[in-house]
Amino acid sequence: MAKILIVDDAKFMRITLSNILLKANHEVVGEAENGAEAVKLFEEEKPDLVTMDITMPEMNGIEALKEIKGKFPEAKIIMCSAMGQQKMVVEAIEAGAKDFIVKPFDENRVIEAIDRVLG
Repeated sequence: MAKILIVDDAKFMRITLSNILLKANHEVVGEAENGAEAVKLFEEEKPDLVTMDITMPEMNGIEALKEIKGKFPEAKIIMCSAMGQQKMVVEAIEAGAKDFIVKPFDENRVIEAIDRVLG
């Protein structure tokens, strides 16, 4: 069972992901609505994994990814992106993201990505 932090500005997306993760016996240790919150929660919770939305207010997912990886190089972060954000996904992978999942979420793909990154 992994401790996972969900970061997305849309509550609906956080609920959807949370349900998928709980069904797969993972623990959701926190939810953040933007990158700044994500960095703060990561420091407090030290989760095993983060699912990070790319487009968010205040601080986007790529900025948050860079900040978390800067402080915690071992952090495991999976980016969540809508279709058509390939350029940003490439940037995120270069900045240290382990994988990405595309919205709308496919339950099997989410679990597969998480298992592979935690593996």
